[in-house]
Amino acid sequence: MSLPRSCFAILILSAGLVSANAADAFYVGTWKIVSATPAPWADAERKPDLDEGKALNGQTVIIGAKKIEGPHQVACADPKYKVKIYPVNMLFQGQFEEMKSRDKSVDVSKAAARAGFKNGTKWTTLETGCETEVDFHFIDSTTAAFGLNNVIYTLKKQ
Repeated sequence: MSLPRSCFAILILSAGLVSANAADAFYVGTWKIVSATPAPWADAERKPDLDEGKALNGQTVIIGAKKIEGPHQVACADPKYKVKIYPVNMLFQGQFEEMKSRDKSVDVSKAAARAGFKNGTKWTTLETGCETEVDFHFIDSTTAAFGLNNVIYTLKKQ
């Protein structure tokens, strides 16, 4: 059974629209790593890799519709993007929640505020689905952050 030409054309156009929407996504663009600071959960057991932080600071990350270019720690040839809304306890793969489980006196909202997440209780997160397991958490429309080796990297959209 074959599809009528009009149905086939609609399918092709629909596929093009999906790709165009992905290309127009808010996260697509050039981002610069502007800071690398020890994560609030870093401690004697979870030491931040400040040498890596120095090496990555100032680097450019290009989040494209079909790949992420930049330092090998974030580069990804075939991302499987999912945009989600995360409460504070889910940011950085649950590190704030883990902090609280180790020390019940920790106020995760205050810890998140020290990491730049000051306004609100939920933030947009881009899950990349990449082997690097790096997700981008958006503080606002021009500022994002990711965690790596007990360091929080802040990026600014260029």
